[in-house]
Parts: sequence; structure tokens; C-alpha cells
Amino acid sequence: MATIRHRSVKLGDVEVFYREAGDPEAPVLLLLHGYPTSSHQFVRLMRRLAGRWRLVAPDLPGFGQTVTPEGFTFTFDRLAEVVGEFVDALELRRYALYVFDFGAPTGLRLAVSRPSQITALITQNGNAYVEGLGPAMPDFPSLTDETEARRGFEAILEPEQIRYQYTGARDPEAIDPSNYLLDEYFLGLPGRAEAMLDLFWDYRNNPPAYPKFQAWLREAQPPVLAVWGRNDPFFVPAGAEAFRKDVPSAEVHLFDTGHFALEEDLEPISDLIDRFLAKNL
Repeated sequence: MATIRHRSVKLGDVEVFYREAGDPEAPVLLLLHGYPTSSHQFVRLMRRLAGRWRLVAPDLPGFGQTVTPEGFTFTFDRLAEVVGEFVDALELRRYALYVFDFGAPTGLRLAVSRPSQITALITQNGNAYVEGLGPAMPDFPSLTDETEARRGFEAILEPEQIRYQYTGARDPEAIDPSNYLLDEYFLGLPGRAEAMLDLFWDYRNNPPAYPKFQAWLREAQPPVLAVWGRNDPFFVPAGAEAFRKDVPSAEVHLFDTGHFALEEDLEPISDLIDRFLAKNL
């Protein structure tokens, strides 16, 4: 079984925790997690892919074991800046990008700002199109009062709502409760609730950024693999299919599972990723 190394790197006043596996000289896959989890969500995937690839998975600011200072600005622009600094610190000059949930608006901002670094894009329920926004997502254009919106977002931080992120599975007993219990622990740390409320409020700025993400896709034509849990209430299958509008060669695979597709379909998804990377890197 592949060894996963647990490290941290100091980027000014931010200390980014990350997991790494595989040959340091192999082509790189940078994995960006989503809400409400951390790089922990990729542990099993990293073990399956470490034979041929270098896997690097940071905890985004506000999540997991990454440490941010008081007064840190929790926006997706800032998250993308930190990931850019992280990439520079690790001297990752070229890498494929795996994006999921919050990792998508973070990673796609990175791609727009550093197009020459991205060798391929893997999106697992990582949205870049308005048609991909599902029924469980807020009506962003209606969010005009920050105080009222933040009050409404507070419910998303409750344990039952954290666990709701894992619904849509065809077999709920296949979901390890340790996953959402670990999420609850990290989100319960001092300052984390406010960080999440900041990010939920800032999420309204992501759909207006979609045209920039789509322009990068059209211009760069990166190899794209979309692997999607079709029962995701947040990001629906139309969001996966939409990648073909800008990258006609995009591979799209839908699985009969929920938001956290890797929980039930790790093996077929990891096999698809392995073949995709072998063909395109």
C-alpha cells in the first residue's frame, strides 16, 4: 500500500497542511477538496493512484489542518492566491488539476491565472456552468443582504446538514460515518464557523466568474475528464455535460451516487483517472 506523507509548508502567515504520495519525479495531480471536508477525502484515491503519479492534496484555508491568522480574508479569490503560493513553494511547474465542490471555483481561478501550468482537468462534481447548479444551492441573485444571508447560512453548519452532504448514495451504509464526524470536528474549531459563513457569502461571486473559466477552457482546450455523482443535489449532471460545450473532446461519466462520488465508486473512478492521465500526460 502506498505511503502518504503528511507535511506542512509556511506561506507567510498561512501554514498549509498537505498530503503527498507517489514518486516525486512523476507527473503531478493536484487535488483540491470541497466543503465540508479536507484533503482527507482523497486518501483512498491517492493510495490507488500513487503507483504512476505524484499526488498532492492541500487543505484549503479554513479547512482541515491548515492554519490561518486572525483577520484572514476568506474569499475564493484569496483561496486561489494561497493555492498559487503553495504551488510555487512546492515548485510544481506543470500539473493536472482535480477539482471538487469548493475546489472548483478555487482551482479554476488558478487555471485562469496560470494557464500554462495546467496539463489536464479532472472535475468530480466541480461546477463551472449555471446549468450545473442544483436545487440544494441558494438562489444567488437574490442574496443582497449579507446579514440576512449569513443568518440563513448558519443552518448549513449544523451536524445534520454536514451529514446531508453525503446523501444521494445508492447504499447509505457504504458511507463511513468517520468522514462526516471528522468534518464536524474541524468545522467546530475556533474561527471555522465564521470562515465558512464568509465563503458561503462569497460564493455568490462564483457564477459571475463562470464565463472566465469557460473562456480558459475554450482557449486552452485542456484534456477534461468529468466524473460525476448523478444524484448530487448541489451540482447536477447538466454541469458535467456542459464541459463539452467548451471542450468537445471532454470525457463525461455519470455514476449512480451522490455528491461524494468517491465514497461508493472509488474503483471505477480511479481507473478512469489513471487511464485519462496515462493518455494525456
